[in-house]
Amino acid sequence: MKVLGACPLDCPDACSWVVTVRDGAAVELRGNKEHPITRGALCVKVNRYLEQVDSPDRLRYPLRRVGAKGEGRFERISWDEALGEIAERLTGIVDEFGGEAIWPFHGTGSLGYLQGLEGYAGRRLFNVLGASLHKATICSIAGTTGLKYTLGGSGGMDPEDFAKSELILLWGTNPLTSGHHLWKFIQDSGAYTVAIDPIRTKTAERCDEHLAPLPGTDAALALGLLNVIVGLGAQDQEYIDTHTVGWPEFRDRIAEFTPDRVAEITGLPVASIVALGERIARTRPTAIRASQGIQRHAGGGMALRVLACLPGVTGDWAIPGGGLHYSTSGHFKLDEPALLRMDLLPHPVRTLSMTRLGEALTEIDDPPVKALFVIAANPVGSNPDQNRVRAGLAREDLFTVVLEHFMTDTADYADIILPATMQPEHLDVLAGYGHLYLVWNDPAVAPPGECLSTTETFRRLARRLGLTEPALYDSDETLAEQLLAGYDTARLRAQGFLKITPQPVPADKLQFLSARALAAGHDPLPGYTPPADPGDGLVLISAASHYFLNSTFGANPELRRRSGEPRVTLHPRDAAAREIADGTPILIANDRGSFEAVAEVSDRVRPGVAATTKGRWAKLSGGSTVNATIAERDSDYEGGAVFHDNRVRITPLRASADVTDSATSAMR
Repeated sequence: MKVLGACPLDCPDACSWVVTVRDGAAVELRGNKEHPITRGALCVKVNRYLEQVDSPDRLRYPLRRVGAKGEGRFERISWDEALGEIAERLTGIVDEFGGEAIWPFHGTGSLGYLQGLEGYAGRRLFNVLGASLHKATICSIAGTTGLKYTLGGSGGMDPEDFAKSELILLWGTNPLTSGHHLWKFIQDSGAYTVAIDPIRTKTAERCDEHLAPLPGTDAALALGLLNVIVGLGAQDQEYIDTHTVGWPEFRDRIAEFTPDRVAEITGLPVASIVALGERIARTRPTAIRASQGIQRHAGGGMALRVLACLPGVTGDWAIPGGGLHYSTSGHFKLDEPALLRMDLLPHPVRTLSMTRLGEALTEIDDPPVKALFVIAANPVGSNPDQNRVRAGLAREDLFTVVLEHFMTDTADYADIILPATMQPEHLDVLAGYGHLYLVWNDPAVAPPGECLSTTETFRRLARRLGLTEPALYDSDETLAEQLLAGYDTARLRAQGFLKITPQPVPADKLQFLSARALAAGHDPLPGYTPPADPGDGLVLISAASHYFLNSTFGANPELRRRSGEPRVTLHPRDAAAREIADGTPILIANDRGSFEAVAEVSDRVRPGVAATTKGRWAKLSGGSTVNATIAERDSDYEGGAVFHDNRVRITPLRASADVTDSATSAMR
């Protein structure tokens, strides 16, 4: 039997897949050849997804903590016992502290509308309880907000139109590792491709040209390119006059960013800036692909504003194959209000920021967070300021429930662990943020042990709490119908995918001068906001791994083997200055924390930059990871994360016993 499904993981491609089932077991997983994006291919990670499903280490039964928080010692209990204890604790917390003391913490382990982040699974129940709202700030929020200031929406160009481009700028993105299906359209185009990235990634190696600016200086580079274009008189004045607002003011801002000034800011040669500006000036259509990493610094939202303005100056927004692709999520107009049912809230409630978890658990007291539900998330592995997050999770008065597949670093701190279904075992609806297709996921096999879907878990908890709101008991099929009102659900389910009609880009006139940004307290003009880490040392980038997806697959034996030991790449000049050779064990530290790795000395990174990858589990990596060094600090717009605005000191582990002792203390 062949069952159509969809990858739920945090990747733009949201692949359509086919599960082959024999004798009730999933025996093969392949990309759907009929899907115009997937085209039959999955990534190196998801090709091993059925290993995850069948892993002997998978959680199959509810568990209760019997050791200290963080030790990871649990005993098996029944669902009746687990739900009874959760209901009793929640009732007591609501009675004493109010519903806002409950925080449903959603991660990107599933982007499903029913089972995962996109639909804030369980939100109806938490609304009835009056729980705090969860603000997903860890991924793309700063860049999305910046695009809305400029374009009126965040949808951008149809990625399939990259096949029509003549020049493609891959700006702060590595699609061969993160969302590799776009590469097919880039190849189809025959376009001249330029990678703009501080690291010579797998993608950069296959491009025609690579520019390596200092991290966080992308807005300055874009303004410098515009300076060259305008200096040549190559702006599309007809498009500007007809379709934009605020050109005279923005033209004056562009004039401030001469190639000489931009070279000083970015660390790039003047000649490279001028040459690329001239190439853009004479090449139509030009397309830009920028992904989430580019906005994880102090000026991340502003960087996306400037990038969105570039095709407004050249007129590329009006040409098929031209424009900017960041995330297509803004094009999907699903009935999320019907799914979330915010009307069930008894009164307005506070919003808690995902990337401020450590602060919230250790400082907020009006009311304090007394119950934490962790849903498709591993904040010890994925959140900033790892040590502070651990300190918060270690609170004895914090009741933590984790819905999980594996015993993650975060699960070790749970009071109750509830075993969750995986994608071939439940119903879900997905929407790609790297394409324009809705994707349907049918359950293919029965769950192992006593695993339950997230939706069923919250239906049972609502019943145990004695709640009578009928909406809390809607079936998955009913939830999907409510979400997809206006769409042909039967066709979507039968075909497995359905292309939507994109929204106009820009939504009205492109805002070089944004009244919306001004009203929010920001500069109304796009500009450059420098990185803001007050520390010293090298800028450390923690990019996506080719073998892990965030922390999913972080415990997969084969993918761990292929990934190798934790490594940090240094430029030969920076390594020599620190007496570090290739293969040297090193300590990477700042005032927030530290972790250990092995040095890789290579010119794949530019001077002044160190590079590693995210996604490792701390308990499988010496007890600490790169996130121990990253600050709980906000970017410019909407509290976005600053993972790449991070300075560290790097020393050989043999250099000083005092350094090692200090690092151990920081990890504690």
